[in-house]
Amino acid sequence: MPLDHSSTLTSRAMKAEMLDAETEQALARAWRDQRDEKALHRLITAYMRLAVSMAAKFKRYGAPMNDLVQEASLGLMKAADKFDPDRGVRFSTYAVWWIKASIQDYVMRNWSMVRTGSTSPQKSLFFNMRRVQAGLERDAQQRGEKLDSHQLRHMIASEVGVSVADVELMEGRLSGSDFSLNATQASDDEGREWIDTLEDPDTDTEAEVTHARDRLVLRGWLAEAMEGLNAREAFILRERRLTDKPRTLESLGQELNLSKERVRQLEAIAFGKMRKSLETHGSQVQDLLV
Repeated sequence: MPLDHSSTLTSRAMKAEMLDAETEQALARAWRDQRDEKALHRLITAYMRLAVSMAAKFKRYGAPMNDLVQEASLGLMKAADKFDPDRGVRFSTYAVWWIKASIQDYVMRNWSMVRTGSTSPQKSLFFNMRRVQAGLERDAQQRGEKLDSHQLRHMIASEVGVSVADVELMEGRLSGSDFSLNATQASDDEGREWIDTLEDPDTDTEAEVTHARDRLVLRGWLAEAMEGLNAREAFILRERRLTDKPRTLESLGQELNLSKERVRQLEAIAFGKMRKSLETHGSQVQDLLV
């Protein structure tokens, strides 16, 4: 799907059809199973409205709207390519994560003080630190307290889940574009504060969708690996590794009429077989286990 100017994309997005769940699933399967480009185009076009809407939320970072829409479109296409319609999740729910990730990566690549690839902690700080800082300062003010920079950095680090060093580094990177989040957008007292325009930090839905999908994939690979074990090896592995209360080598040896050493050997053999099976999926296994 060729990328056009944001105004044209926005116009098309507003006129796009609204897909019901059944049609959406049929289009997704047609693309996944038959690589039907017409189905892909229809699916993407129907959800371009979502991409444009999300792109607009990042205008405050100074990037051209046209570029933001293009990045959102790329995220939408990635989502369509990776979406599995058999998981029982609506495409819009799944696509949100890919669209947002694509836009955020673009913003960070082009931010004046952040020109290199970013880690997850850096990304979390970049898009959340000022919001968290403003909230902490506001809460402290309501309690009649004043936080010094040392306290504030430690509280931000704890809130976002990163190190104090990460907070200090991001402060330097953001210093060139900082402004008061409590400043009003209009010159009068009735103007809305900039902090009110920040997007909802709640990313639970997108994180849960991605996590659930990854766990399902990994579970399938593990089940496939287990099928390569004989009955005794599978039994030992389940009792030793896949229960809430793992059994000892001694108890299993007594039940199977084997020595503890022999049970240990069989467990090692089972692990070796599973490892060999999982290695066929390459680095994807390690990515899901992280």
